[in-house]
Amino acid sequence: MEAISVLDIFKIGVGPSSSHTMGPWRAAQRFLEHLRTLGLLERCVRVRTDLYGSLAKTGRGHATDMAVILGLSGEDPVTCEVEGLMARVEAIKSSGRIRLRGEVDAEFDSDADLVFNFDKVLPYHANGIRFTALLDDGRRIVQTYYSVGGGFVVQEGEKPTGARAVSLPFPIEVAEDITNHCRARGLDIPDIVWANEQRWRSDDETRAGLWKIWRVMQECMHRGCHTDGILPGGLEVTRRARGIHDKLIADDATPETRRNIKAWIDAIKCSGRRFDQVLRWVSAFALAVNEENAAYGRVVTAPTNGAAGVIPAVMLYTWCFTPCDEDKIIQFMLTAGQVGILFKKGATISAAMGGCQAEIGVSSAMAAAGLTQVLGGSVGQVLMAAEIAMEHHLGMTCDPIGGLVQVPCIERNTMGAMKAILAASIAMDSDPSKARVSLDGVIRTMWATAQDMQAKYKETSEGGLAVNVSVGIIEC
Repeated sequence: MEAISVLDIFKIGVGPSSSHTMGPWRAAQRFLEHLRTLGLLERCVRVRTDLYGSLAKTGRGHATDMAVILGLSGEDPVTCEVEGLMARVEAIKSSGRIRLRGEVDAEFDSDADLVFNFDKVLPYHANGIRFTALLDDGRRIVQTYYSVGGGFVVQEGEKPTGARAVSLPFPIEVAEDITNHCRARGLDIPDIVWANEQRWRSDDETRAGLWKIWRVMQECMHRGCHTDGILPGGLEVTRRARGIHDKLIADDATPETRRNIKAWIDAIKCSGRRFDQVLRWVSAFALAVNEENAAYGRVVTAPTNGAAGVIPAVMLYTWCFTPCDEDKIIQFMLTAGQVGILFKKGATISAAMGGCQAEIGVSSAMAAAGLTQVLGGSVGQVLMAAEIAMEHHLGMTCDPIGGLVQVPCIERNTMGAMKAILAASIAMDSDPSKARVSLDGVIRTMWATAQDMQAKYKETSEGGLAVNVSVGIIEC
């Protein structure tokens, strides 16, 4: 199978969806790079984008049109200014022109050039996207891509090459491989994952990359905990993270904590450690991230945007309420990332393929594994924690109301975070040798469940809460 880095699982980007926003954004960039490589970009006078399957059915609510336009216009989800994203998109739509890669002026009619094919699904994956470039001599260049979850994009017929086809010192396809490697070498999970990461970059680069991810997570939680108002999209969902936050934080700490993330975290550590207080803090952390995600904010795909709040919430819980240091945060991320890779390889991290078990379930399993590692759990206990967390998300459907990543998505992140913490606690008090269900077994079960699940429960907004809650007209 393809080699996957932890820094592929954790990616910095823009909300609200990794598969419907980040994936199409990257696909648009890749298509224009393909044209540039062929020497045809400057001859392009128009680009048509066709969206298929889930990308069509929930694309408007998931800002797929925004992502495609921004990707074609040369903006990047990691570095773009998130303030005013929609205003810039509307300006392009109203002008009837778009500058491809910020370089080549082309015609653009959003109605004719962004086509939502609601009744068509391409064969490889439910998230299909096809670009057609019209050249000045009448020729057409066509490429098809699939957004396969977590911001990963696969071109039709593509095979792993280059960096993705590296030979790892500890190849891992299933959880049993982790156990065998650790037992044979006397290593912990972060040790073997770190050794694998060395095939892509230096130790300093890996540490810097992981620390940047953690910094963006903190910034996102901080921003979400200090922002109120109504989320965009028409559901009139009120932000709640700030209200919870302001009830928990000391009044005299508030001015400084608005300005300084370190002061904010120090204030959280001093805010009290009663069970109910910690419970509410974890909820605030998770809500903050996914409210930012729903508002087109900058988040970390972990492993998806719809589930982006689970891992940051559990990591900040770990940092504030357990014995933790910088090295343990790195260990958390390496362990969690490897568990995410297992699910991507053995099942799916795409809700369009597997329902919400593929997003919240996987993120909860990742967080449970990372926390158990930090708490000093054995290899068996770490894998057991991941299994427990996923076991209690099996069968979870993806049924976003109005096609928006808001209800029930935002609250589900709080549930996923809580289940991760509880799963870690259970695993720490358990003997893995007596477990009746293995992590590999639950991954196989999750994939089988995904295949059995009706399509209407896979991010189409055609089943579940999406059709049983009256929302009126969704404005996108």
